Amino acid sequence: MKWDIKTGREQPYFEFVMREFAPGLMQLGIEPAEVWYTIYGGSPQMLTIGESGNLEKVQTILQSENWKRLQAKLLLYVTNYSQRIVEPNNRTFQL
Repeated sequence: MKWDIKTGREQPYFEFVMREFAPGLMQLGIEPAEVWYTIYGGSPQMLTIGESGNLEKVQTILQSENWKRLQAKLLLYVTNYSQRIVEPNNRTFQL
């Protein structure tokens, strides 16, 4: 997943991510694996990688009401949001 934090929303964004978003991902079955925060340049400000056991599990999670609520709340704090699912070589799926 990648996004930019809305200007002026940095503090509430970081509080949301630490208190709700990361724990929410884990409750859904997505383990946060990497987070990249870009301070300078043309890349998205945030790049987050979460891992899950298989493609079917990820698809089920992304269709769940809990994910939709969590994502909707994230969108209050960010712009330019996008996500994709990739299969790395070690056979776990990443969001």
